[in-house]
Amino acid sequence: MKKFVFLALGALLLSGCSARVADMTVASTKNYNLNANKFVKGARVIGEDSAPVFIFPLGVPNVKTAMDRAIEKDRCAVALSDVVVTHYNYSFLVGKFGYKIEGTQIIDRSQPGCESAN
Repeated sequence: MKKFVFLALGALLLSGCSARVADMTVASTKNYNLNANKFVKGARVIGEDSAPVFIFPLGVPNVKTAMDRAIEKDRCAVALSDVVVTHYNYSFLVGKFGYKIEGTQIIDRSQPGCESAN
């Protein structure tokens, strides 16, 4: 019986889940000129913002911060295409929760210093 209790408790502590929140064609938190006509696709990137949990959450994760982190992987990127927003929670009493943004960079070659970008 003790073995079952320990196995059940271990499974409970290691459990977690994630849920797809949104799928978007184009998403950005940056201001950019839509009429630039010098956009190219870049690499597939992931941005994440999370907060630790120790009985109670010790912070508030933010979708905008996760999006900014993904876009800012390349200084010439202004947006993401084919975006997937995922919310995850890997905590029972201890763990973390947050948002993960995955998308393909949209690079604006009309920005200064970005003429030869990807």
